[in-house]
Amino acid sequence: MRDISAKYATLRTATARVAVRVAPATLRLLRQGKLPKGDPLPVARVAAIQAAKNTAQIIPYCHPVPVDFVGIEFQVSRNRIEATAQVKAVGKTGVEMEALTAASVAALTLYDMLKPVDDQLEILGVQLLEKTGGKSDFQNVFPTPPRAAVLVMSDSIAAGRKKDLSGRLIVDRLKQAGLKVADYRIIPDDQELIERWLIRYADRSKLDLVITSGGTGLSPRDQTPEAMKRVIVRDVPGIAEAARAFGQDRLPYAMLSRGLAGLRGQTLIVNLPGSRKGTADYLAVLFPALLHAIKMVRQEGHEPTK
Repeated sequence: MRDISAKYATLRTATARVAVRVAPATLRLLRQGKLPKGDPLPVARVAAIQAAKNTAQIIPYCHPVPVDFVGIEFQVSRNRIEATAQVKAVGKTGVEMEALTAASVAALTLYDMLKPVDDQLEILGVQLLEKTGGKSDFQNVFPTPPRAAVLVMSDSIAAGRKKDLSGRLIVDRLKQAGLKVADYRIIPDDQELIERWLIRYADRSKLDLVITSGGTGLSPRDQTPEAMKRVIVRDVPGIAEAARAFGQDRLPYAMLSRGLAGLRGQTLIVNLPGSRKGTADYLAVLFPALLHAIKMVRQEGHEPTK
């Protein structure tokens, strides 16, 4: 199975449709209620719902999904029965396979219940009509690439006693997201120095985004939040709250991070922890929200642009 442990949950929906070709005489029996196995439509509806809920047991590489809704609608025309399945769930992976499975089982159930009176039945095909909630729904396109900086605060890394892993991870992630990394810098855990660089990035360089790494813990030298409080003008608490909540599900120490997020002018500044694991968790949940935040600050619209 594909590892989705680093993904965050969103509302996922999918709609699939299938058609079964049926003889007109069979449809007359359906409307008259004279089919030997009874009315196939309610049975196919129940079968489809059960199939959607058990897709992971049928398709080996599907992840189990806590399905929140399954809806099945039928349309009977002159020579066919169409079944449309819609599935909704809040999860880390899409539900298109659940919708396709529901539609397929609906068609198979119709076939089974109609075959005693119709030897010309044909399942015409299963089609995915729509899916939402995946990363393709949250793409942000910018007229000009956002400019960013990565500021690493660590006495040991600045002194050359350790290698920086977290800062490099942030740089790579920003580049993957299409941002231009204007500066990457390592400084000691010094509050005045932190303040000076954050102010420079915002006031002089006028960057769109600054991500810091380190200095968010409880040791005496962890001074990043104190520097942030003196620098940012508008607090954006939801960013740090979401990151800590996501991290807490994966590491019991995530609650100890004191990182903040906020705006100075049009520069969004976000604190990440110094550990590589903590940084990876934070980055998993912060994108694409940070890109959308940049669009809002730039007044380029509130809706993601595909």
